[in-house]
Amino acid sequence: MADETIGIVGAGIVGLATGREIALRRPGTRVVVFEKERRVAVHQTGHNSGVVHAGIYYAPGSLKAELCVRGVSLLRAYCQERRLPYQEIGKLVVAVREDELGRMEDLYRRARNNHVPDLRRISKDEIREIEPNAGGIAALHSPRTAITDYPAVARRFAEDIVAHGGEVRLGFPVSSLTDVPGGIEVGSGEERVRVDRLILCAGLQSDSVARLARDRGDPRIVPFRGEYMLLRPDRTDLVRGLVYPVPDPRYPFLGVHFTPRVDGSVEVGPNAVLALAKEGYRLSDVSVRDLARLAAYPGVWKMAAQHWRTGIREYRGSLSVAAFMSRAGDYVPGVGTDDVVRGGAGVRAQALDPDGSLVDDFRIHRVGRVTAVRNAPSPAATASMAIAEHIREAVFANAGDPA
Repeated sequence: MADETIGIVGAGIVGLATGREIALRRPGTRVVVFEKERRVAVHQTGHNSGVVHAGIYYAPGSLKAELCVRGVSLLRAYCQERRLPYQEIGKLVVAVREDELGRMEDLYRRARNNHVPDLRRISKDEIREIEPNAGGIAALHSPRTAITDYPAVARRFAEDIVAHGGEVRLGFPVSSLTDVPGGIEVGSGEERVRVDRLILCAGLQSDSVARLARDRGDPRIVPFRGEYMLLRPDRTDLVRGLVYPVPDPRYPFLGVHFTPRVDGSVEVGPNAVLALAKEGYRLSDVSVRDLARLAAYPGVWKMAAQHWRTGIREYRGSLSVAAFMSRAGDYVPGVGTDDVVRGGAGVRAQALDPDGSLVDDFRIHRVGRVTAVRNAPSPAATASMAIAEHIREAVFANAGDPA
């Protein structure tokens, strides 16, 4: 149906990509994006590592696998068209111990199933040809893995929405969602905006906003702060591309990563510690309300019982540079505390089920006129344009959506 107004809560990269997709593909539909901050891409998008993932890690058949691979091609074309940074610097996934070789081989098979382009196994000597300063006994090499500037991409998405007749309402914290005849009223303080349908892309606040829409309570968002070190400017030549560990399947987002950025800096990290606020970018950031909601959720205690030892290790790295860098020398021998300074931090919106299990795949579902993105961790930025297609198809499944 044309001449609808579609509301989107959240001006991160997923919300803006979705708004752009609908504005371009649904002529006559007006898009309004609601964002509580005074600019777009403030939270997860604005603290992203900038990596454009090739699709190596994700379970075949999952939404992550499907949408990541599709998203890479869309994002690459968009960046080239808009002259945004997109550098295929390549990635090594490095095994440093014999007991990692089996997991590396499993990862290779998974990546092949996901049609990751040009991926190959390489030997110790071949590692040195690609990364002269790297360690390891074997690796996977993904030459097409890239880096970009996701906040810049998000800003362009916002411009596209406005250029196609839409609006990005900044400084509009959503405080109420009310069903009205034929639509939904989105409230912020005393202000009300009526939309025909609503899409929730609220990231760190996704469970809170879903609650306003009377969606189910699960999964719950648990914020994990990821802290980084930065290689000193005179040491950034230690790596040419991305250097990653073979992931532990229980904690695929942990481990020492060397991540060059488009600005020429190189990050080392991240760790992952429980943040004491959903937007807790510093150790001192504490929200009593957020902590109370976490403490009241059974899944948090079950998660803690399963993973407390890992949590203690991660907190040690948060408090001590030496502890943080203790594994870095396995991947780049010789790098140490004198080569780094403390960098920035991001907060990952990790969805958690009531049984304490970390939700891995994207979760997107409909509740009446509301479509809710309840879990969109990495590689959501990479996949954002493909996620937007997926959401458009879900929202307009019965509305004669054009191709």
